[in-house]
Amino acid sequence: MSAVDPVLFESHSHTPLCKHADGLPTEYAAVAESRGLRGMHVTCHNPMPNGFSSGVRMAESEFDAYVDLVAQATDDWKGRVDVRLGLEADYFEGHEAYLEKQLSAADFHFVLGSVHPQIGEFRETYWQDDLVEVQRIYFNLLAKSAETGLFDSLAHPDLIKNFTTEAWDPDSILDVIRPALDRIAKTGVAMELNTSGVNKRISEMNPFPDMLAEMKSREIPVTLGADAHTPQRVGDGYETAMRLLQSVGYTHVNFFLGRKRQSVEIETALASMIPVDEAASLGR
Repeated sequence: MSAVDPVLFESHSHTPLCKHADGLPTEYAAVAESRGLRGMHVTCHNPMPNGFSSGVRMAESEFDAYVDLVAQATDDWKGRVDVRLGLEADYFEGHEAYLEKQLSAADFHFVLGSVHPQIGEFRETYWQDDLVEVQRIYFNLLAKSAETGLFDSLAHPDLIKNFTTEAWDPDSILDVIRPALDRIAKTGVAMELNTSGVNKRISEMNPFPDMLAEMKSREIPVTLGADAHTPQRVGDGYETAMRLLQSVGYTHVNFFLGRKRQSVEIETALASMIPVDEAASLGR
């Protein structure tokens, strides 16, 4: 068992409504309990208008069903796992007013902002043969997303590397990333350390360690997320992620309740986790 009471949240998880995830929120909550997590945010991909990347997100007509689905899990796990309504919302220039209205339509506790360079709309609008320029565009959009004030944390903030691998140079791209981080730091918006990056083309968490160190030098708060698209991935890699945070100087990790940032000492958070092998041995 963990040495201290649960303190952490899984802050990035999905539902089948996005059309590329499996398992209901109640199944994710069961894994959260087994890993010694205090709670979890369900942050499925937000609806967008006029068929915008409709194959990878809930439809506008499913929004109320999504809110109800999370509410049911909240009720079912009350007193055991604190299940909260969240959203992973795409930032795409020109849709700011749409997002603002959407985010006021429900009682969200946490909103992740994402720039997804793999979707068709990004490709049609921003893609070009010069992949380094595409990377510049991506990080500029990431900073713009923070400057809207719509989001609590920015998801997988170097995701572009997995779609421009042939032009990815971690050393030189820092000259592009630093000005973007300067802008993000001024907003107070947090950034995510996403553990699912180890399963992508460039096998490392998002963001890469040098970018994480640049975030620390600007005192940008960090949230943790496994980007769980299956229940088994809830809390995946959290211990490794927190040690990585410590290695660049972070002492605290964060989550949001009622869209207000909560901070926990990393050592306390580490002590609260139940190791995967122990959880398995308990049949949880």
